[in-house]
Amino acid sequence: MRLPVPVRVRWSDLDAYGHVNNAALLTLLEEARVTAFWAGGPEGSPTTAIIDAGPGATSVTVIARQEAEYLAQIPHHREPIVVDMWIGRMGGASMDVCYEVLSPDQSTVYARAQTTVVMLDASTGTPRRLSAGERAAWEPFLEEPIAFRRGGDR
Repeated sequence: MRLPVPVRVRWSDLDAYGHVNNAALLTLLEEARVTAFWAGGPEGSPTTAIIDAGPGATSVTVIARQEAEYLAQIPHHREPIVVDMWIGRMGGASMDVCYEVLSPDQSTVYARAQTTVVMLDASTGTPRRLSAGERAAWEPFLEEPIAFRRGGDR
């Protein structure tokens, strides 16, 4: 199962060519991740949004790795684009979050990406294990990870 998260493309995300800059894509993925996983969002937030990330939180999330494959230029849209998200792997203290970035009508796949998120204990800065509650909330979204194309495979 995947979690669709609408994300607005801002004028500041566009570069001189009129499409979303490659670095801005990582910010759009971050916005989708915050919506999907951080608690305290608006009413109707996804059931996956359970990480307490506010001041005084006991956990911190950090990014250990990111990979993106750009498939088509993302133009500015008046409607939000859709970031389809799922978990490609759940480890002891980390998980791989997978994404497909889609046009508002979901007819075009603009990019595929994957982020390794590590959970840290806020007081020690060391990795902490995923809790039973986190696993229960996220396991329904566990699917195969992205199989990226590689240089010689095109």
